[in-house]
Formats: sequence, C-alpha cells, structure tokens
Amino acid sequence: MSINTLPIDPETLLIDADDAREFGKAAAEAYRSKKPYPYGCFDNFMPAEILDRVREELRVLPAAESFFNRPQEKLKAAYMPERLGPYTRALFHSLNSKGFLAFLEELTGIDGLIPDPYYAGGGIHVVSNGGHLDIHADFNRQGKLNLERRLNVLIYLNKDWKEEYGGSFEVWNDDMTAKVASFVPLFNRMCCFNTGSNTWHGNPEPVNHPDKEPRMSIALYYYTATWDSTKVAHSTLFKPRPGTKDQKDRLEARHRIMENLLPPVIYRRLDQRLRKLGI
Repeated sequence: MSINTLPIDPETLLIDADDAREFGKAAAEAYRSKKPYPYGCFDNFMPAEILDRVREELRVLPAAESFFNRPQEKLKAAYMPERLGPYTRALFHSLNSKGFLAFLEELTGIDGLIPDPYYAGGGIHVVSNGGHLDIHADFNRQGKLNLERRLNVLIYLNKDWKEEYGGSFEVWNDDMTAKVASFVPLFNRMCCFNTGSNTWHGNPEPVNHPDKEPRMSIALYYYTATWDSTKVAHSTLFKPRPGTKDQKDRLEARHRIMENLLPPVIYRRLDQRLRKLGI
C-alpha cells in the first residue's frame, strides 16, 4: 500500500494508526539517513481543506501568550491551542494522538514518543514582517514533566509564499560552516527533525512579504522518558552565522553564569523574574 499524505479525516480529524505507520515507514530511510542530523520535508502533507479551515479560524487571534522581540528572536508571537478556534484545537489534539505518534515513531525510529499537553514553546507561531529566528538548538528538557526533547514538527500555513519573502527554514552543520538545507515555508509543507544540543536550525532571514503578511506555522514538540542525571539541561542555544550580522546571545550567557554562581533556589527565583522582564 502506498500512502502519499497523512491519513487524516478532514471532518473528524481521526488518523488511522496503521495507515499512518505505513506512511512513516515509506519515508523512514530517507529521513534517518540525512546529515548532519535526521530531518524531512513533506509537501501536501495532509488534505488542504484542513489547513484552510485552520487559516480561517486564525483570521482573528487572541492576545499572544508569548512575544519575542530581541536580536536573536524578533517579532515572533506564540498562541496556545486552547485559546484558538474549535477546529484548530481539534487538529492539535489529533497531532498528539496515537495515530500521529505511530507515523512519527515509524519515520524516526524513536520509540515511546510523548506529546506535550502543556505545548511548552509550541502552538501557532506568527512571525511579523521584519521578524526572524536565528540559528539555534532548542531547549532539551521539559521541566514540568522531566522529559527529554527528541523531535520537532512544523507545518506551514502560508499561501503563495515565495523564497524572496524570507522566513525559510534552514538546517546548518555543527561547526556552522555550511547551510545544509533550506525550505520555503509553503502552505501544507511539513518539516520535522530530531532535536539535540547540536541540531542547528532556524529561520534567520527576515520575513519580507510585499503585502505585510506574517509567516505562520503550527509547531509541536515530542519527548521521551529518557532524561536522567547524566544529561545537562539547557535553554535555547543560539549560534551566529559566519559573515552575518547575527548577534551572540549574551542574555543566556548571563543566565548560565548566574546558575553556576548562585544557590539553586535563589537562581530559580531570580531567573524567573529576570526572564519575565526580558533581562
């Protein structure tokens, strides 16, 4: 059986686990063989009418749960699924379901994937014109659940997007000497990749849509219960691209120094206060 798109029903948003597993199996070899770390790109990932309905609900957005506007992460807002429209909420729940996990596990070879019920860092991401996200490696631990982050899934919602509009998703090698791959954030394109402390990626080129349309995406992260005392937790790590105006992340450097110098209880309290202030 050959399956070319995610086997999801547009009305119920149910995913057939057996068919999803076959879909993942067909792409597994190509995905797992990618260097410098496993990643994949799927065009026409699901029935287009699903994302059309999501886009319609996103025409009106609530206040953002988080908003970033600093040199490394500029003009980026995130919206939690619980405060969005009913169809969008249902799609997020479907992408955390057994059927979708079956697809991801078969694709990646990572067994025991766990979705995040808190959507920490995930949800709907909106990057306004002039905004970008520099090359980085993601935070590696879900602190509330003590889980190890293993996989990111990004599904783009941008109609008729062109490369010159910026915002392409980029994969970089470990020593930042080369951009390995670049994907324009096209409507119904899904990019996913294994995550670790050296899986460098981002969308560093500023969004530059001629009609001021933002770059919009669905972002979901998946974990495993493999965190232990041998691992060192870190927040997002940024790496400037050589020969660019990318800036070093002095904010995180300061927080790491404080973490090493202060007692844990004092550091955690101070860290929470400073992050709320963006300091």
